[in-house]
Amino acid sequence: MTGRHPRLNPPPLPEPRGPLSAWAVTSLRGSRPAPPPPRPEDCPPYGDDLHLALYVLYELHYQGFEDVPDTQEWNPALLAHRALIEDRFLRALRADVPVHPDDTAERALDELQLEPARDDSTGVSGFLRDEGTLDQLREYAALRSLYHLKEADPHAWVIPRLHGRAKAAMVAVEYDEFGAGRPEDIHADLFAALMADLGLDTAYGHYVDAAPAEALAVVNQMSLFGLHRSLRGALVGHFAAVEVTSSPASRRLAEALRRTGAGHAAVRFYTEHVEADAVHEQVVRRDVVGGLLEQHPELGPDVVFGIRTTTHLEDRLASPLLTAWRDGTTALRSRAVQPS
Repeated sequence: MTGRHPRLNPPPLPEPRGPLSAWAVTSLRGSRPAPPPPRPEDCPPYGDDLHLALYVLYELHYQGFEDVPDTQEWNPALLAHRALIEDRFLRALRADVPVHPDDTAERALDELQLEPARDDSTGVSGFLRDEGTLDQLREYAALRSLYHLKEADPHAWVIPRLHGRAKAAMVAVEYDEFGAGRPEDIHADLFAALMADLGLDTAYGHYVDAAPAEALAVVNQMSLFGLHRSLRGALVGHFAAVEVTSSPASRRLAEALRRTGAGHAAVRFYTEHVEADAVHEQVVRRDVVGGLLEQHPELGPDVVFGIRTTTHLEDRLASPLLTAWRDGTTALRSRAVQPS
């Protein structure tokens, strides 16, 4: 299948990274019988094999894959095994990020507002601002493209699961994410312009094979929470965490891009988020989270879980990125094509 623009074309299937992802890819290719599905219990819950398999199965709900029929989206056998993979991931998150009875969404959000000060000196955006190279910014953009080229889409799945004040506020923020009626201002398209400015391939899903498991897990979390009504509180928590932490991190990344000589389009994506997300933070905290919990206070622990697991997975991604860059090596998988 082809289209006028490379971002409109479904990407090719990625290369498997183990038996679980090989089963998923072979099942979708359909050129030969798929092997028996491995037990997700036998795979590390944050590992490459499990997260590539889950990413591939989730992508059927987005743009799909080249030469894979759209009908595979609701293939019962794929969905049944995907549920087992999801359960493996979700149980690991619940074990690693326990929510205590006295935890509240308000407290978890207050903790996030302390996060930028810590991240300013030790996190990814602080490193890139202070000492990152243009090549390291390209690597970061390549990895984050798996997230930013679909940034607002999984959050939209929560809209029919909200009511009243929470729904109205969620739609208002999503309206901005989707360009406020101007297609040229859709945030995913602004990120594609950033990628083009940095000399990266803007095709959707182009850098999947470059992405380590930690980057895939960040994207899979959004899809996991978005696709399950039972996790709507966690998705709202994830959304709140993103909006609260976005503005200060975006300011640092804009400074990094200016310092390294990136072009206007690259800088614009982050400067757009500095102001927009500072406003969104208040709307999300007061009206999306507040409105949801006013109607459904029992979802408070789920909102906390969504906030805290977002930080947990972002920290897991930051660790290998910073280790590689400080060692002068690539943060991309060694066999993957490097951005140029």
